[in-house]
Amino acid sequence: MQILAGPSAGAQPVAGYFGGGHDGTNRLSGIDKISFVDDSKSTLSATLTTARFLIAGMANSAVAGYIGGGLDSGGRVSGIDKITFPADTKSTLSATLTTARFDTGAMANSGTAGYFAGGDFSGGYTSGIDKITFPADTKSTLSATLTTARSQFGGMANSGVAGYFGGGYDGSFISGIDKITFSADSKSTLSATLTTARVDMAAMANSGTAGYFAGGEVSSGYTSGIDKITFSADTKSTLSATLTTARGGPLAGMANSGTAGYAAGGYDGSTYLSGIDKITFSADTKSTLSATLTSGRSGLAGMADSGTL
Repeated sequence: MQILAGPSAGAQPVAGYFGGGHDGTNRLSGIDKISFVDDSKSTLSATLTTARFLIAGMANSAVAGYIGGGLDSGGRVSGIDKITFPADTKSTLSATLTTARFDTGAMANSGTAGYFAGGDFSGGYTSGIDKITFPADTKSTLSATLTTARSQFGGMANSGVAGYFGGGYDGSFISGIDKITFSADSKSTLSATLTTARVDMAAMANSGTAGYFAGGEVSSGYTSGIDKITFSADTKSTLSATLTTARGGPLAGMANSGTAGYAAGGYDGSTYLSGIDKITFSADTKSTLSATLTSGRSGLAGMADSGTL
């Protein structure tokens, strides 16, 4: 049995958030909130410090969510915005990413620390992994690195145990999945791989059970497929359920751990999408919310205050 520590212990699932992105014309700073009680959408009065896209998000559940990096009107961003739950107020950390970058992956060991990995910086791609230690929000850099320097990949975590970074682009599309074991911040690489090498997917996790990589762009176009990593043995299977449309862009994911994961937005080759698909974990079935993002967008970030992580 996993013993929960810190402010997330005993907390109730609240909401997931999708922030920033690009609608095909404009960079966006708005943050949409999906209430887990009824899957309704509202929009925060708080916004990102600058309108940006190709960002990454992670959360210290029941405390705060974090959105880092990206591209704004001035170029690559190193800043990290913090949305404090439940007031949904925005502040900006004094700590920053080691280098300004976009197309990073992010995940969190809720109650302990969050991680921003890889990305595209001014010198090319990086394999470095920055760690934001909660609650002081200090930044350090791991000695462990991704297997290859890369961008455009997904991150999700089995909170209390390990985080996973899958797919991406290092000059070629990648199918490999790196694992960061939280107890020592050490990196290993799974023998299991994504069904197809891909970029720009959504990632989310049912902590304690399994993580999911959904959609993305493959060598032949866009995919709607969803791969599942079962945490007990780090094995991969592919769901019979698929996203409503094949998409990349990237889209974004977040999860109400123990209940369902959500994949939102993205680009399908012709349209910036506002739809939100829901994967119910008990049967790995897909439904589509009646609520949508405020506008169609890609390059957004997802994070969740799911309370039970």
